[in-house]
Amino acid sequence: MNDTLGTSASSITRSALPTTVVWDSAMTAYNFGPTHPMAPQRLELTARLAETLGLFDHKHVAMEPPRIATDVELCSVHSAAYVEAVRKVSDDPFTPDEGRGLGTEDDPAFAGMHEASARLAGGSLVAADAILSGAAVRAVNFSGGMHHAARERASGFCIYNDVAMAIQRLLDNGVQRVVSIDVDAHHGDGTQSLFWDDPRVMTISLHESGLTMFPGTGFANETGGPNAPGTAVNVAVPAFTGDAAWLRAFYAVVPQIVGAFQPEVIVSQHGCDSHRLDPLTHLNLSVDAQREAASAIGSLAARYCDNRWIATGGGGYEVVNVVPRAWTHLIGMVTQRPVPLAKPVPASWRTYVSEKYGVSAPESMGDDVDIWWRSWEVGYDPADPVDRTVIATRKEIFPLYGLDPWFD
Repeated sequence: MNDTLGTSASSITRSALPTTVVWDSAMTAYNFGPTHPMAPQRLELTARLAETLGLFDHKHVAMEPPRIATDVELCSVHSAAYVEAVRKVSDDPFTPDEGRGLGTEDDPAFAGMHEASARLAGGSLVAADAILSGAAVRAVNFSGGMHHAARERASGFCIYNDVAMAIQRLLDNGVQRVVSIDVDAHHGDGTQSLFWDDPRVMTISLHESGLTMFPGTGFANETGGPNAPGTAVNVAVPAFTGDAAWLRAFYAVVPQIVGAFQPEVIVSQHGCDSHRLDPLTHLNLSVDAQREAASAIGSLAARYCDNRWIATGGGGYEVVNVVPRAWTHLIGMVTQRPVPLAKPVPASWRTYVSEKYGVSAPESMGDDVDIWWRSWEVGYDPADPVDRTVIATRKEIFPLYGLDPWFD
């Protein structure tokens, strides 16, 4: 039994809601070097695949380039001292500032780091501004999603937190309630920390447990600051969790708590490093399940936010087989032109990958798996570690919103 909340592809409205897609090849300048997992090729391959499938060609889709965020904009969530430190390392990569996470193994310094990072951040500001102005109802910056960056420190491949900047832009322009939904395999610790005590923002993170995965945070008892109890929601699933259990956890927590909070806009982070082929994590998801999550978030935006939704990318380190397909599906959901899982990957894209990178690309847009999951209404199994994770989160959060952790 699946409680899909109308999230199948056929349920997504076919009306042409104005949509902004933020993209420019300059975004690949965010480049930690040839051996770093955060390969910029994943962005170029995603854009090429989405373009080949025609997702950028619809009349209701506006392609917008990013811009480099100003220091004032960066300081909406980061300190001036930190921005200055990034500038210094950017100008002199051979003098790292490891105390601020700059020039480390995770975040190597490179010439132009400030501009490249500020451009990704500016991309999410372009998305937020499109929503605020009414130019778009939905927007996607698949190059963004830098959710580990904190106010004073780089972390986990993230220099500036574009997710938080987009949320703050919305708040500064009159939006009263924003929900951040983060489905990256890693806990969205930076975004959580930046809004820890702000009752206007709910951060929801579904991730591999910090017992086995960086950054070692994101447990059920992390629920928000004294002025914002219940606004940090963490579902820390065990390593090796697969599609059915992960989707059960998603649907047992996310729709209910989003409905209780009643956001005006949803901002989501879609790191696809939860895939079974990802080299850095221990989850066991398929592209099919990742697509289902994007579809579900789109349906929540339609139900509670008059469709207002900003989607970003994030982690994802299987550059050819996973990232381009996962984020092309995300673009399809945001633009309301979902790509069928059974659709063949275009031959021209596969040939390009073979000739340029010397590897074989997948033949289908899906992984051809069954993502059926048990809905929470079927019952709680105390012997199931994922169920124990879910009930821990529900017991911490649900009563604060008048919800029953066992039944709602």
